[in-house]
Amino acid sequence: MFERYTERARRVIFFARYEASQYGSRYIETEHLLLGLLREDRAVAKGFLDEVNAEAELRAEIEKHITPGERISTSVEVPLTSESKKVLTLAAEEADRLGHRPIGTEHLLLGLLRVEDSVAGTLLRERGVRAATIRERLARGTRVAGMNVQPKSSKRAMDTLESFLAGLKCQKAEDLSIFFAENSRFVDVYGKRWNREEIGKEFGIVFAPYAKKNAAYMIEDTIVDASDLLVAVVLWKNAILASMERVWMHRMSVVLVREGVPENEEWVILLAQVTPVQSRDGFT
Repeated sequence: MFERYTERARRVIFFARYEASQYGSRYIETEHLLLGLLREDRAVAKGFLDEVNAEAELRAEIEKHITPGERISTSVEVPLTSESKKVLTLAAEEADRLGHRPIGTEHLLLGLLRVEDSVAGTLLRERGVRAATIRERLARGTRVAGMNVQPKSSKRAMDTLESFLAGLKCQKAEDLSIFFAENSRFVDVYGKRWNREEIGKEFGIVFAPYAKKNAAYMIEDTIVDASDLLVAVVLWKNAILASMERVWMHRMSVVLVREGVPENEEWVILLAQVTPVQSRDGFT
């Protein structure tokens, strides 16, 4: 079903699944797709909603329409509602109409707008978002986010990295493995090397330390920032006791490369390597 989807569009779907599980929904509704879209592609809010706090404001509006339930484990399958399936069908239709082979976030936005009676479609139209405007910009070759200039490639790379790091807390292997290139490698804190196939099979083991509730990360530095390459350093900290007196820290160096042309680029992780960091109290 998702063969034509860009990596960003696929991540919208898995973020939508996460949103549904967090609200205790047994189904992925259109509002979850909208939240997933805003989480993955924040330029949408800047380009079409023209609101700095669009995601927070839309979330507040959405919560008026739903009754949150008990959170659902991410291991439980959460299917799409008929309305959400219609969004995906219409997104493919929009891509075909525009002569686009890949289905991207712009087409998902158009699909959301066309399901008029849905929560997501209603909220978008109330904010002045119109399908005709998006189609016009796409016809002129402008990215759906409505930006006057193409974002720097490294910005997209950083968005990909942020999405991956945030997703470690909540997603399954099949969702997060799409962030890795086919020939990717991951070197864990013990020096063990994992290829993409192994990462997919043993994802829960490989990334268990970073999925912990009290794990926290910060992007410490960018070593290389080029049009087709980004090397970033991520510092992870996790309390191993109730007290903060003992902590371990890991430094994760991540290499991302660009695939595709600038107009339709995707960024993937080629290499990630973890090394232990000596903390101030003498523990690693």
